[in-house]
Amino acid sequence: MTTIVETTIVTEPGLYPDMPIDVYHGDPVPGGSLSSSGARKLLDPGCPAQFKYDRDNPQPHKREFNLGHAAHLLVLGEGPELEVIDFPDWKKVAARELRDLAYDEGKVPLLVKEYEQVAAMAEAIRQHPTAGRLFAPDAGVAEQSLFWQDRRFGTWRRARPDWMPHRGDGRLVVVDYKTARAVDPSALQRAVYEHGYHAQAAWYLDGVKALGLAGDEAPAFVFVFQAKTAPYLVHLVELDFPALTLGAARNERALRAYAECERTGIWPGFNDRITYLPLPPWGEKKDHEEYA
Repeated sequence: MTTIVETTIVTEPGLYPDMPIDVYHGDPVPGGSLSSSGARKLLDPGCPAQFKYDRDNPQPHKREFNLGHAAHLLVLGEGPELEVIDFPDWKKVAARELRDLAYDEGKVPLLVKEYEQVAAMAEAIRQHPTAGRLFAPDAGVAEQSLFWQDRRFGTWRRARPDWMPHRGDGRLVVVDYKTARAVDPSALQRAVYEHGYHAQAAWYLDGVKALGLAGDEAPAFVFVFQAKTAPYLVHLVELDFPALTLGAARNERALRAYAECERTGIWPGFNDRITYLPLPPWGEKKDHEEYA
């Protein structure tokens, strides 16, 4: 049976429905836990040394994420408060001062044109025949935190699904909303692989199964991708079994590396010797074509 808890210190596996996002990202597990994004940083093109540095040194705000955070708030109803800055751009000192003040207050600053953009994106989601019903305010719950302990490695793991519909008699569907430059199938195939979204899907499915949230039926994981340019097209995607299998294999490698680093206290970089590095196959082919 699923344990639902309301504390901000995690000492037992369970579903934490009301945990603030800063508490989640601050990692409330004594001794530490591993998230899907952290697991992906442990592997190529990252490495354990970079993962540990980023964990110990929280990164500053990245403006390129503002639109995504704002879209999440307007679509899911959960997220940091928005602060609309009444300037056409960030060139003026006054605009930048208001932006920095918003960051200091934990808000997401947006120019008027950016707010109009994310509002139009949210409206496109609401008008979509499937995504609109999926994200209806009474259809599910956003941003619940999951914590569980991996049986193989003993590592505490965590996840925070964007959206989980209320459980009925059918299959549990975990939903993740992402904005993208393009949402055609070939662009999404590249994005899924390059950003490790197949590993994320497998990670979250592990969590809902470990906590018994899915019942006896296998859960599903659906991405809702949306283009950031008009007409803000929406594309719902469920990864196939081979993709999820490869994602699960990546997660296992990351968990093994994390457990070993925690055990030894050694967080290696890429290597301690010189790497003999060839050009990528496409680079050699391009050079041959240019100079043939």
